[in-house]
Amino acid sequence: MIRVRFAAPAFAGLLLLSACGQKAEDRKPAGPPPAQITVVLAKAVPLEVIERTLGSLEAINDPKISAEVAGRVTKIAVRAGEAVKKGQVLAELDPADAALQARTDQSEIARLEALLAQQERLVVRQNELVQKSFISKNALDDATAQRDALRAQLDAARGRAGISANGLKKTRILAPFDGVVEERVVASGAYVKVGDPLFKLVSNAVLRAHLPFPESAAQRLRRGQPVKLTSPLLPGKVIAAEVEDIRPSLTDTSRAIDVIARVEPTPELLAGGSVDAAVVIGKKEGAVLVPEQSVVLRPAGKVVYAINDGKAEQRTVETGSKQSGMIEIVRGIQAGETVALDGAGFLTNGASVVIQERTKPGSGQKPAEKAAEPAAKGAEAAADKAAPAAK
Repeated sequence: MIRVRFAAPAFAGLLLLSACGQKAEDRKPAGPPPAQITVVLAKAVPLEVIERTLGSLEAINDPKISAEVAGRVTKIAVRAGEAVKKGQVLAELDPADAALQARTDQSEIARLEALLAQQERLVVRQNELVQKSFISKNALDDATAQRDALRAQLDAARGRAGISANGLKKTRILAPFDGVVEERVVASGAYVKVGDPLFKLVSNAVLRAHLPFPESAAQRLRRGQPVKLTSPLLPGKVIAAEVEDIRPSLTDTSRAIDVIARVEPTPELLAGGSVDAAVVIGKKEGAVLVPEQSVVLRPAGKVVYAINDGKAEQRTVETGSKQSGMIEIVRGIQAGETVALDGAGFLTNGASVVIQERTKPGSGQKPAEKAAEPAAKGAEAAADKAAPAAK
């Protein structure tokens, strides 16, 4: 009897421990909570295919101003960095030599004109004498030949006089176009010869861009292709240009091509400045675009998370061109599929998700549609505005 009294409490204790263990198993955690994300629809839009490079600007006008006549520099009228207008005096040369030459040429013209007038009268008189048979025709022929020689000498003298008169004008060095004096080569008092450099003048009125590309891009580049330029001096602005010429550029270490693009006049751009260039070489119809932030790097490569029935499906994708924050999906996602946007970087394959709305409630759209609309419109607008980025 005593053994039975002690066994009953022990058995009850075992039953209690068993029940507690069963409740502990029932309270086991159910797993991580669903990830909160926003989504967007992958959309098919036209996409420009481009080649991108970094180039430089140069002035089309010859920036070097040289002496066209010899002489001593008597005056320098501008300094380096000064803006000048077309026709403005930059410097003056001593006109004494040019003026002396001009006077000499005018004197020679006067002498030859007097001789020619005398010879013209002689030809007329001898012609009358020949008609009356007072002299032979040979004498008339000699007088006529001398007259013609004087006419030729007079024409040459007048040509020289025109050159010397023009040279006298060129002792005043004038700006050939609007621009900025980049460098003053000559100093006051120096003697210059014909062709000696005086100033370096740059103009921003007409510029062209030099765009280097590897030789492998030559087959894809053509004259007339549109070019879109951006400059650090004009953030956010795209400058229109066009491929004007394609030239080989060979060095000891590389083989490349130099694409020349004529640039629309833009006052803010400066010769010598750098530009980012995008040459539009083609266009893809129906390219599938998603926001760049939807593409996540994983050990398997680039992935996008497709959202179906509240679950994230990891898709390995192949990407192509970029365009205004959007990226082309060449393979792995189809147009119309819903993909993760905000929060994509925290997802794993098969993770449960809760879709958060990005627009005001009550618009009548599904959450995926609400999230997708801004990005999809952005992609279409980017394609229409043709502001692509490179591959």
